[in-house]
Amino acid sequence: MRSPGDVGLVDGFSGGHRSTIRFGELSKLLPVGFVVATIVVLYVQYVFLHCSRLLQLDLPSDVRRKDEEWRGIVDFTVFHAITSVLLYCFGRCALTSPGSIPDGKGWELGSEGAQDAPGEQMAGSSRLIEKKHSGERRHCKWCLKYKPDRCHHCRTCNMCVLRMDHHCPWVYNCIGFRNHKFFFLLLIYAAADLIVINFTMFETVWWSTRTDVAISMMFTLACGATFAAFLMVLTTTFLGFHVWLMAKAMTTVEFCEKSLKKENYDSSIYDQGLYGNLCAVLGPQPLLWLLPVSQPRGDGLYWKGYGSKRASASSSREGAVA
Repeated sequence: MRSPGDVGLVDGFSGGHRSTIRFGELSKLLPVGFVVATIVVLYVQYVFLHCSRLLQLDLPSDVRRKDEEWRGIVDFTVFHAITSVLLYCFGRCALTSPGSIPDGKGWELGSEGAQDAPGEQMAGSSRLIEKKHSGERRHCKWCLKYKPDRCHHCRTCNMCVLRMDHHCPWVYNCIGFRNHKFFFLLLIYAAADLIVINFTMFETVWWSTRTDVAISMMFTLACGATFAAFLMVLTTTFLGFHVWLMAKAMTTVEFCEKSLKKENYDSSIYDQGLYGNLCAVLGPQPLLWLLPVSQPRGDGLYWKGYGSKRASASSSREGAVA
């Protein structure tokens, strides 16, 4: 029996045709290659130019400055700890399926018994929130399936994605229900790594301008620090945006839909309060929110909203009156 995490690794990418299409377009892997190259460049600069200077590996142990050596050990350890989980989240974010509409009656468009199947009765007005103006269920004309709430079709991935946030070219994957936590943690670890690089490597950059070192090394350190500072501002800003989206119970797609309709950004029909909104992305265990474990509960098909709350409250009042 597979766990939800295992299903996320397989669903949507298990078909040979799907995998061939996804990994056959090499041009679309260029952004991923750029991310990998950036990680390698910053890693080489930080470890071999900054940490090696503090560790003083070219000197005998008895003549090394112990305070700098200790700082080098701390910087080396912290940097590798953060980078390790960053690379893990990057891999899981790229390789984990975001989740797709299941096969079977109740979801297949035009399938026999689609309107009367038991699954359809559960996915009716009492459970589905998003419907057409006519009251009919939303459906995808490409996948030929009925859409669950918060599900959207990605033309790049050629599939409908459960609680789709956006398609991310930097990991060559859609960000959806099953890999949203990995994406969010990837941003956190990337921001943390860049903050560590900028605040600890500044001393080495300053040292290179006050010591008789090769111009090439000074230029490399200065360029690396500038590039890391630029990425830190960019990443922390993007992270702040996604923290705000998560607190408001919105995805990037839903945010863009509100922008087009010029609706209020402070409300979402899926808002369950701050704690509930965080649990919907990071999982039910607060102590594990910042670790790439403990995925959110549910199957990504059904979501609670204001409508369900009002219906529940209304039925409770009617029961009390009766």
